[in-house]
Amino acid sequence: MTPPVLPEGAGTTRQLALELDHTPAQGEADFLVGEGNSLAHSRIMAFPEWSEPVTLLMGPAKSGKSHLARIFADRSGARVAGVDDLQALATQGGRDPLIVEDVDRLGYDEAGLFHLLNQSLRDGRPILLTAREEVAQWPLATDDVRSRVRRATAFTLEMTDDIQLSQMFVKLFGDRQIKVDPKIIGYLVARMERSAEEAVLLADLMDRLALAKGSAITRSIAADALDRRSAENGEMRDEQDWDIEADE
Repeated sequence: MTPPVLPEGAGTTRQLALELDHTPAQGEADFLVGEGNSLAHSRIMAFPEWSEPVTLLMGPAKSGKSHLARIFADRSGARVAGVDDLQALATQGGRDPLIVEDVDRLGYDEAGLFHLLNQSLRDGRPILLTAREEVAQWPLATDDVRSRVRRATAFTLEMTDDIQLSQMFVKLFGDRQIKVDPKIIGYLVARMERSAEEAVLLADLMDRLALAKGSAITRSIAADALDRRSAENGEMRDEQDWDIEADE
C-alpha cells in the first residue's frame, strides 16, 4: 500500500514516521476473543482434541487468521508449509501438524494440495488452512480439492460489534506503545468503515500523522485520518466502477 501523504514541513520527524515499524503481539493472551471469532478460537485452543484433522479458518484481511495460526503453531509445533512443499509433504507422510496459509491466494500446487489433504484425512494429520474467500470462490482448476476441503471443520472470522472493534484499536495502539483516549476510539468506531483491515490502516495512519506533527493522537488527527481513508476508499470505488463500465 502507498504510504500516506503527510503534512509538508515536518522535517526529520516526517522521515522517521515513514520508517518506524513495530511488531504486533501475537501470543495466546493477545488474541481478542469476540462473538465473531470465539468458535474459531475455541477450535484452536481445543487442539489436539480435534474430531477431524483439517481445520479451515476463513475471513477478510486482518481478521485474526494468522494470529490463530501462530497460536496453533505454538501449541502444536506445526510448521508452515511453503507454496512448493505440499507434494513432498504428502509423499513423506507422517502426522506432524502443518499450517497452509492463504491457500486461496498464493498459488499452491493444486495436485500437491489434493494429495496432502488426502494424506491428512487418511492418517489423521492435523492441518490448519487459512483463506479469505469461501471455498466455492477459490481459483481451482478442478473440484477435487474443493471436495476434500469441504470435509474440513470450517470457521468464519468477522468483526461483529463496536466493543470488538474498540478492543482491536486498544491492542493496535498498545502494540505501538501508544495510549489513546477511549473517547477518540469511540469517535473512530462510530465513523469508520467497519472492518478489521480498516482498523489496522487507520491506526497506522494516525500513528504516522502524530509522529509527523510531534504530538499525541488527538481527535483532530483521528478526523484527519478518517477523511484521508474516506477519500482513498472513494477513489478506489470510483476506479472499480470505471472498470465495470469499461467491461460492459
